[in-house]
Amino acid sequence: MDAVFSQLGVWFADSALTLLFATGFLSATLLPGGSEAALIATLSLNQYSIFSILLVATLGNTLGGLTNYWLGLWIPNRTQQEKHGHKAIAWLQKYGYWSLLFSWAPVIGDPLCLAAGWLRMRFLPCLVLITLGKLVRYAVLVGLYTGLGNL
Repeated sequence: MDAVFSQLGVWFADSALTLLFATGFLSATLLPGGSEAALIATLSLNQYSIFSILLVATLGNTLGGLTNYWLGLWIPNRTQQEKHGHKAIAWLQKYGYWSLLFSWAPVIGDPLCLAAGWLRMRFLPCLVLITLGKLVRYAVLVGLYTGLGNL
C-alpha cells in the first residue's frame, strides 16, 4: 500500500500545475467542485513559485468562467425574463460589470458569468473583471496559507 501512495505522490508532484489548472477550470464551470484543495496541495509541494501557482490557478479558473460566459451566449430569448429572475441577473442589472468581481464566489459566481453572456455584455470588460476577481481570491488564499508577508 505504501508503494501506491508513494506513486500517487510522485505523479501528483509531476503534474501538480496541470491538476491545479484542471481543478480551477472545472470548479469555475457549472459543474460542482472547488480548487482550493489543489491550490493548497500545490503550494505545500514547495516546487513552484507563488507567481506560477497564482498564474495557473487564475488562468484555469478564468477560462472556466469564460466557458460559462460563452455558454450564456448560446441561450436564446435573452429579452424575455420571468417575473422572478435569477439573483445573478438581478446583480448584473443593478451593479453592471462590477458584479463580475464576485465570479469566484460559491453559488452565485458561475451563474454571474453565464448571465453576463446571456445578457450579451461586452467580452473585454467581462474578461478583465472575471480575471481580477479570481486573481484576488487566489492571492488571498495564498496569503492566508503562506503568511501575508510572503506574497
